[in-house]
Amino acid sequence: MKNLFIAEKPSVAQEFAKALKESMRRGDGYLESDSFVVTWCVGHLVTMSYPEAYDEKYKRWSLNTLPFLPNEFLYEVIPNVKKQFAIVSGLLKRDDVGTIYVCTDSGREGEYIYRLVEQMAGIKGKPRKRVWIDSQTEEEILRGIREAKDLSEYDNLSSAAYLRAKEDYLMGINFSRLLTLKYGNAISNYLGTKYSVVSVGRVMTCVLGMVVRREREIRQFVKTPFYRVLQKLDIQGKTLEGEFRAVEGSGYYLSPKLYKENGFKEKKDAQELIQRLQERCGDPLEAIIDSIEKKKEKKNPPLLYNLAELQNECSRMFKISPDETLRIVQELYEKKLVTYPRTDARVLSTAVSKEIYKNISGLRNFAPAKEFAEEVLESGSYKGIARTRYVNDKQITDHYAIIPTGQGMNALGSLKGNAFGVYAAIVRRFLSIFYPAAEFQKISMVTAMEAATGRTAEDSIRKEKFFLSFKVLLEEGYFKVAGNPYDKKPKGSMEEAKEKEAEGLNGSGDGTPEGQEEAQFGKELLELLKGLKKGMKLPVKALNIKEGETSPPKRYNSGSMILAMENAGQLIEDEELRAQIKSCGIGTSATRAEILKKLVSNKYIALNKKTQILSPTLMGEMIHDVVFYSIRSLLNPELTASWEKGLNYVAEGSITSDEYMQKLEHFVRSRTDGVLNLNNQYAMRPLFDAAAVFYKAENKTSATARKAASKSRKKQSEKTE
Repeated sequence: MKNLFIAEKPSVAQEFAKALKESMRRGDGYLESDSFVVTWCVGHLVTMSYPEAYDEKYKRWSLNTLPFLPNEFLYEVIPNVKKQFAIVSGLLKRDDVGTIYVCTDSGREGEYIYRLVEQMAGIKGKPRKRVWIDSQTEEEILRGIREAKDLSEYDNLSSAAYLRAKEDYLMGINFSRLLTLKYGNAISNYLGTKYSVVSVGRVMTCVLGMVVRREREIRQFVKTPFYRVLQKLDIQGKTLEGEFRAVEGSGYYLSPKLYKENGFKEKKDAQELIQRLQERCGDPLEAIIDSIEKKKEKKNPPLLYNLAELQNECSRMFKISPDETLRIVQELYEKKLVTYPRTDARVLSTAVSKEIYKNISGLRNFAPAKEFAEEVLESGSYKGIARTRYVNDKQITDHYAIIPTGQGMNALGSLKGNAFGVYAAIVRRFLSIFYPAAEFQKISMVTAMEAATGRTAEDSIRKEKFFLSFKVLLEEGYFKVAGNPYDKKPKGSMEEAKEKEAEGLNGSGDGTPEGQEEAQFGKELLELLKGLKKGMKLPVKALNIKEGETSPPKRYNSGSMILAMENAGQLIEDEELRAQIKSCGIGTSATRAEILKKLVSNKYIALNKKTQILSPTLMGEMIHDVVFYSIRSLLNPELTASWEKGLNYVAEGSITSDEYMQKLEHFVRSRTDGVLNLNNQYAMRPLFDAAAVFYKAENKTSATARKAASKSRKKQSEKTE
């Protein structure tokens, strides 16, 4: 008897065939040796049938046939892959095929792809084993085959996969038909188009809502000017800047004149403060050190990449979409360069950590990383990695973080476009965890100046305080591999890419003037500050006013949207906080990029390819308003995330498929009934008008189209008469 191996793609099947180490002869759609047969799907071979397959009456969209909730779901072979399905089905049924090894992608969707094929082929009674691997290296493939478990151990995952498909199918068909029939005419009449389809999806509509809400927050935002008072100190020829804050004891503490404690609403009030300080202190101006604190701070290497984190970074560094990042990292995976990409984990497993020296050793053959890999191996820092936060079995579900395998270096020459940069970023992030933390010396100083309040009582003199702080890099630690943000590197070099990756360290920190919080002042400045003590007087070169204004919320870019989806609608930019708040997100790592791509192709949102900024279109805003006043819960990120969490519960065995299906059917039925009882189509026009004013170019086109449609209808009417 022969063992049959079924992969998801031809390229993956080829790697399995190589790993099996037998002379393979090529058949039509498969490879075969004396002991093994290796075949492949081409993605999905089987799909869910359209409603008309149940009954011809469902072909015509009608409110009378909603909700559509079949008792048994029908499936069919996808027409353009019928040939490959017949080949795979025939191999499954061959009398000389004994054990079936399922080698589709190790995840929920890969499980679904095979189970549908088995279901349609009608296979029963043959032993089936599941191969679960984290990379396509020969070593990992052989381990996966050796440790393959009985397929039945993945039945819960299979159930979750079927339910995910049913959920998307039922929500998509019922709600898209329902809202199109109810509101499609209102939309097409407004836009002057022949017809309009309202495309609705469990995840897609929620993401659209996030983009539209953010756009409206930006529109409604009113900029508020404010005025900060800055103090320029002279410390042995070097100038440092402090910022006034109205803390307790200040003559302006809790004053209505302040926008915040460090900014005045009116410029004249900032000028008044300076005048009072000058009147009281005289010439030359001096400040007294009220407090000075010096402490060392450490910045640890970040956690490893999962797909969402990598997509966010690539959007920022290379200005490429999440869909393009996934395509690239999938290519790197298939070339054996990196581990499985569709992962939510940002840590390694204990088992992998014990063998991690193999990955590091292989990177000595990657020229830009050679020095760092050798340094890590020589120092032995990798030996204690299992005791760090970078290894945690509890934080891993299907796969560990994306890391380089240390293999496949021959494929580097074939990488095109941004693929080399993406691989280099993964390598840098991986190697950085074996380096110590970067170490800073942080200086925080408060100075005081007296000011006359204009009152005659004892409180006529108040101390006004100025705050300054900055950091000086003492030890570069992991910056050595991840990139030191303070070094100037040649354009296009690996070092420049490192610099971009670490550029977040160049921010303005806690808001101190001119970005001092993270600025590199130099170790010579530390020497100057060593002699400073509380009570000492410092010369003040000038007191200045700096005007600022409040900023509106930022639009999502494609990367930050992926992060927001991962965190159930919350854009948590702080990496440490994201690691702590781990929850089921909107969609999965495997589907988020495709959802954004679909919203763009539907023209519900626009993607600026240069900046990766996302913004809604007029059509997108109109769809949002239709959903908001019909099935509002579809726009709720928390509810959408709860569906994903429910699927995870099914995969874990915490709840049954029947329990989940009952809730799903109730949701579809109740929301459908609710919309059927609405009569608010005409109430949409004022909402459309409110959105349309922000789309003048689109509006002109729509107006022209409306006139043309009206003219056409008039002519048709005249002919009839």
